[in-house]
Amino acid sequence: MTLTTPELSELVAGDAARHRVLTGDRPTGPLHLGHYFGTLENRVTLQRAGVEVFVIIPDYQVLTDRDVADRLEENVLGLIADYLAVGIDPATATIFTHSAVPALNQLFLPFLSLVSVPELSRNPTVKDEIEHSRQSAVSGLMFTYPVHQAADILFCKADLVPVGRDQAPHLEVTRTVARRFNERYGQVFPVPECLLSDVPLLLGTDGQKMSKSRGNAIALSSTADEVARLVKRAKTDADRHIAYAPETRPEVSNLVRLAALAQGRAPEEVAAEIGDRGAAELKRVVTESVNEFLRPIRERRAAFAADPGQLRAILAAGNARANEIAGTTLAEVRKAMAMTY
Repeated sequence: MTLTTPELSELVAGDAARHRVLTGDRPTGPLHLGHYFGTLENRVTLQRAGVEVFVIIPDYQVLTDRDVADRLEENVLGLIADYLAVGIDPATATIFTHSAVPALNQLFLPFLSLVSVPELSRNPTVKDEIEHSRQSAVSGLMFTYPVHQAADILFCKADLVPVGRDQAPHLEVTRTVARRFNERYGQVFPVPECLLSDVPLLLGTDGQKMSKSRGNAIALSSTADEVARLVKRAKTDADRHIAYAPETRPEVSNLVRLAALAQGRAPEEVAAEIGDRGAAELKRVVTESVNEFLRPIRERRAAFAADPGQLRAILAAGNARANEIAGTTLAEVRKAMAMTY
């Protein structure tokens, strides 16, 4: 399901409390503009509409594509600061970590029995992540990552999941797990809907998918100078006339889109204003637009990051809430599977 902001509002209007969202990000580094326009903006919209939001920091899943989870505490606290800076409210949202909720991870075992090896091997997102993995061999955790993600989503019975387009195949695995569990053992789980952002997949400064691990992303915490440096090295093309044509001029169009998103305007308008002034002018407009957009987020994040005690307290409260819910769900699963002896 692809929802625009008005459709999103219509979905939850008058009955927001019956919806529950699960979303999250691996703690492998700071969040970037691709995260913001791909999923973070939708999370905040849903929360403000009154939907109950769960934000998981899947620390175990850091090990899917690397041997050691380094700088984990720093990255976990950094994510919480990012969430607060963009508008996630811990007074109503539950922010928690994977490793702190044993009952959630126990759901992974029965869920694995519900999908086949060929189904997992066909997942295009896993294929892409394997290709860019830091490991010489594919680990079992990487291969089964979509099933672990199903446990993340279903433990709290989330029915709405905001994701970027590249993550949509993972949600299909979750939907399959929910349907098959219900068919075999009785109705326990909702089949969650995918809330895709209206924003196409953002490219990084190297023309590839924007990603923390690829070093091509503009982080929400980037300084003004860092933004300028990243935009300056971004790929363009030899045509001096700036146009928004994603199919034929993807790199130029991506920069136009970044400026347009930051300004809240249509990309065609931004491209028309730049016209024949070339790539240098395009990059100037992008740099100024992105820095103006990030300025208040950057300031709020710095204030939150300066108080790690507050960040830890928010996480502790979220972990306690998640454990309570996961324990209830696991008890339902064990009862449905006749494992209450």
